[in-house]
Amino acid sequence: MIGNRLSIPKTPSLNLLWIRWGLLIGSLLLSATCSRPSVSRQVFVLGIDGLDPILLKTFMDQGLLPNFSRLALEGDLKSLSTTMPPLSPVAWSTFITGMDPGGHAIFDFIHRDPKTLLPEMSMSRARPSSYKLRLGSYVFPMLSGGVEQLRQGKAFWEIFDEHGIPSTIFRMPVNFPPVGGSRAFSGMGTPDILGTSGTFSFYTSKRDLTLGEIPGGRIHWVQVVGDHASATLRGPVNELREVENDSGQTENPELTIDFDIFIDAEEPFARLVIQDKDFILKEGEWSEWIRFDFEALPYLANLSAVGRFYLQKVRPELQLYLTPLQINPEEPIMPISNPEDWANKLFLKMGYFYTQELAEDTKAFSSGIFNGQEFWQQAQFVFAEQKRALGEILKEYTEGFTFFYFSGVDQTSHMLWRFMDPGHPAYQPDDELSSAIQRMYVNMDDVLGEVSSKLKDDATLIVMSDHGFAPFERQIHLNSWLLDQGYVTLKDPSMRGRSPLFHNVDWDRTQAYALGLNGLYVNLREREAGGIVPQGAPYQALLDKLEKELLAMVDPETGNNPITKITRPERDFNGPLLVNAPDIIVGYGRGYRSSWQSPLGQFPEGLIELNRDPWSGDHAMDPRSVPGVLLSNRPITLEKPTLQDLTVSVLDEYGIEKLPEMTGQDCLGSP
Repeated sequence: MIGNRLSIPKTPSLNLLWIRWGLLIGSLLLSATCSRPSVSRQVFVLGIDGLDPILLKTFMDQGLLPNFSRLALEGDLKSLSTTMPPLSPVAWSTFITGMDPGGHAIFDFIHRDPKTLLPEMSMSRARPSSYKLRLGSYVFPMLSGGVEQLRQGKAFWEIFDEHGIPSTIFRMPVNFPPVGGSRAFSGMGTPDILGTSGTFSFYTSKRDLTLGEIPGGRIHWVQVVGDHASATLRGPVNELREVENDSGQTENPELTIDFDIFIDAEEPFARLVIQDKDFILKEGEWSEWIRFDFEALPYLANLSAVGRFYLQKVRPELQLYLTPLQINPEEPIMPISNPEDWANKLFLKMGYFYTQELAEDTKAFSSGIFNGQEFWQQAQFVFAEQKRALGEILKEYTEGFTFFYFSGVDQTSHMLWRFMDPGHPAYQPDDELSSAIQRMYVNMDDVLGEVSSKLKDDATLIVMSDHGFAPFERQIHLNSWLLDQGYVTLKDPSMRGRSPLFHNVDWDRTQAYALGLNGLYVNLREREAGGIVPQGAPYQALLDKLEKELLAMVDPETGNNPITKITRPERDFNGPLLVNAPDIIVGYGRGYRSSWQSPLGQFPEGLIELNRDPWSGDHAMDPRSVPGVLLSNRPITLEKPTLQDLTVSVLDEYGIEKLPEMTGQDCLGSP
């Protein structure tokens, strides 16, 4: 997974309170849902994001993964072909629907509006209320807004619904808002309450930090006077109120909560007082989950969120971290479960827990707020919560289909690869972190053992990953290549590298541009607002030329080809939903990947540079370099199974025919 690192400008607010209003209206309709008959057959899919076949085999051969080894011996183990591009939202959408991106319409973490060229989240978007009643400065939505899931096609568990097969879908990516299933909890694509993929807060008395918004976070300076500091927790904007700013424009004010920090004069402790909570933390200690209630409408409407504090230091400067503000599962302000009350039922069993799409805070690590040890500790917290949720689900699992998702292998592989790889440009020796990825695989082996022990003897057990992993050693500035080759023209060449989001591009003289991690688009007439390339033969000729030149690109330092595969969706994908598709999808060679600057329209000097970022492992490459894993207690009958094949296989376990638009075939045999 990668999209939680991209600093995509926040789209219009998710209209949290309007959404909640709509949910209250819609709950009357949910009560009419009919019950589903039960089916005794158990099929359990353990989805482990980023599980890599090479690392898995290595650790199995070392005797570290007895449960994986036992399952492979009793059943079968093969690499699982992933998607192009091998990005999590694309791959999981393919498994969900049994279709390639031409059918489910997810091509990247971000798409673009061709009329504005602004990046947009690919998985979901907000719909505001279309009618509002105003009373003074307060605004009441009279028609509900909501959140729209952008993945197209029918999820395979919706087909189970139609056949009366009970299903539990826990944190399936690209399922926000969650659809179908007897029970479903949303996964990747679920925002925090700010409407972002996760924005942490960091409070500090250090003056040498960049204050304000940074990628994935907010830095707040606080002044310590004696033993006391005052701070403010910044929440979402208040969609129920509009005020006039200094410029005479109407805007929604931000919801805030003030809190106090008292520092012990001698010991490394701090006392935090926020609303009705009063607790003490020691340096290096995390708080429990804290509930925050933002007052949106006096006496009538509160917006609830939860978060955890981490006291990094009290002296010489105060350093206090707060997790992104989570949708509170006790009282969700957005639809994170289906039925809606399942989130609350999980809360009653587990207490508060992370609900945002990817809880491991990779952005705090990349921005220098966390060090490697702190990131690893936080990643272990996330894993422990997910394992607790698994235990609760297994307690109740007697029949039907269950899918359960773990994120830890993916996120630790992204951030801690450099600690185990002496050949990486960002290699950093560390006795503990050098084995962190290995330990996450061992954690998953323990999970597999727990699942295996709770299933019936005749159950079908499948372990899968959406893609594998590789080192991310060298980053490509694809937009810079387009500029240097004459496909892009800048208005002011002296401003190169200093204007994000294509602000410096002369669209009247630009033929192509890159946006997203693997996408390249033609500035096409009658599609892009400033399009200049004619439709038809000129368009096809430009694509042919770009494909040839991209594959011929050579890294001058290594002599390698940084790009080893080109996909053209109109030629290579099935299905009618290509409106958001890039014209070319770039497959980078193993070890190469798009830079962080290029996906959002920047043009740094040069073409290739070493990656020295903590984000040191990746998979946004040629899919042949990063296949996933398929492991089952059933024989795998295809030599090279794909994600689409696995979708058909899951349906076949219940004797259900695949839909006509599904492109795979059954790949599991009888026990």
